[in-house]
Amino acid sequence: MKILVLFDIAQRADPEEKFTPESLREYQKPTEASVLDSLQRLGHQVETLAVFDNVTTIVEKLKACAPDIVFNLTESFHHDRSHEPNIPALLELMKVRYTGSGPEGLLLCKDKALAKKVLAYHRVRLPRFVVSHQARPVRGLQRFKYPAFVKPVGEESSDGIAKASFVRTADEAMDRVHYLHQKFECDVLIEEYIEGRELYLSVLGNRRLTVFPPREIFFEQVPDDVPKFATSHAKWNEKYREKWGIKNGPAAELPPGCEDHLKLLARKVYRVLKIHGFGRVDVRLTPQGDVFVIEANPNPSLAQDEDFAQAALSAGVDYDSLITEILNAAQI
Repeated sequence: MKILVLFDIAQRADPEEKFTPESLREYQKPTEASVLDSLQRLGHQVETLAVFDNVTTIVEKLKACAPDIVFNLTESFHHDRSHEPNIPALLELMKVRYTGSGPEGLLLCKDKALAKKVLAYHRVRLPRFVVSHQARPVRGLQRFKYPAFVKPVGEESSDGIAKASFVRTADEAMDRVHYLHQKFECDVLIEEYIEGRELYLSVLGNRRLTVFPPREIFFEQVPDDVPKFATSHAKWNEKYREKWGIKNGPAAELPPGCEDHLKLLARKVYRVLKIHGFGRVDVRLTPQGDVFVIEANPNPSLAQDEDFAQAALSAGVDYDSLITEILNAAQI
């Protein structure tokens, strides 16, 4: 097939620039490099377009290329991630098939507070939460249950999540809320902190859904009495991960019946939040065996060494087969 790989970049690029897996790695684009590598191995006719701030460039490229499918890897426009849903919306208006979630699922999941309200309506178990709106910040959190966790409503990739996100008192919570309001100029989510294991559930498909074996984040060198959660450093800083023995891998042994429950839960969350193509559901498993949904992520990272691809591999689905399945799930 003729495939256009569409991805975002933090600066203007020549629309005619030809990207290779090697040049994409130089741009710190591991997902794009992995996908392009795979598409070329599979024998597809592949073109690329780096998106920054010009809608006309996208439209002209689509007309000139006339792809069978757009492999949509964009996460921002004008370096602003709030515009992520607008790219698939444009593709839908132009009646172009594209991979991954559509504007509805992306809009729902980008607003973590709204997604939680929708899930709560459908009786999905969640941590208790409160939203502090930037225009009307909460005045006090004395009645909230502590410890708690404070994070931006609309940020992704653990942006805004640090050790200070874990708070034990109302004063600590208010300090963090004010800091996030000022730094990110966004609404802030205050939610009950769930002690336990952090698991990632990778889901593939549209009508018929495949849930791959769960992955887990391990904190091997973090002291037992320190709260364990995925800060931005814990996810992306390799030296920090090495220092504290932070690793992602296949989930350790689960309680009897837990994996079946996780599969049902992942499918329900995926459908309720209108995710398509592929997505990931993040949950916490308490020592008592209770499962709480933390958030859902449409279009998670597809880099070959990241959790989604590695979860597929543990189910016997190699990377090229995974990319083929994602192409097969493309929609208009």
